[in-house]
Amino acid sequence: MLEIKVLPADLDYDGSQLSSLFAQRTAGIVGDSLVAFRGACRVAREHMVDLEDLRAGAEIYSPRMVHFIAEHFAEPLPAMVLRQRLFARLAADLLAERSGRTFRVAGDDLFLEARKASVSVATVSPVSGLFHFAVNIETAGVPVPAIGLDELGVEWQSFARELLERYRAEDADLRRAAAKVRWVR
Repeated sequence: MLEIKVLPADLDYDGSQLSSLFAQRTAGIVGDSLVAFRGACRVAREHMVDLEDLRAGAEIYSPRMVHFIAEHFAEPLPAMVLRQRLFARLAADLLAERSGRTFRVAGDDLFLEARKASVSVATVSPVSGLFHFAVNIETAGVPVPAIGLDELGVEWQSFARELLERYRAEDADLRRAAAKVRWVR
């Protein structure tokens, strides 16, 4: 079963956190996990996973975000991209409920009109599939038109806890749906 946790201390994200066994090292979680934490975001070039962003010289920065790192063992990259996109849709639904505003999901990103609310990337390691998804809390200095939880009047900790629970429920339902059918020829 997927274990979830909101980390108690702030932690800035530089991309190095998107690595195997992050949840085990930081929270003692062994196995599939989804952890959330608050912190700034400035992805260092050496930790940039998206080669298009790297080639374009993109700056990935926010003064404060709520970050989510998921790890699923033995998951291939296409499955992690689908999980990442499911997570984006769950986040959009929850933001709409909490703010009364409708968010557009484009791939793995959330937008309110032309303002970007999130960053995200999925990848794999030799032992697991991973994704990082983060939603702006504050937006001062963000290099693109952006919106954050503070402006929307959404408190980050309750948002994070609810989103963790919704993803865990989807994961459990996915596993149940896969286990209740017989194979066909």
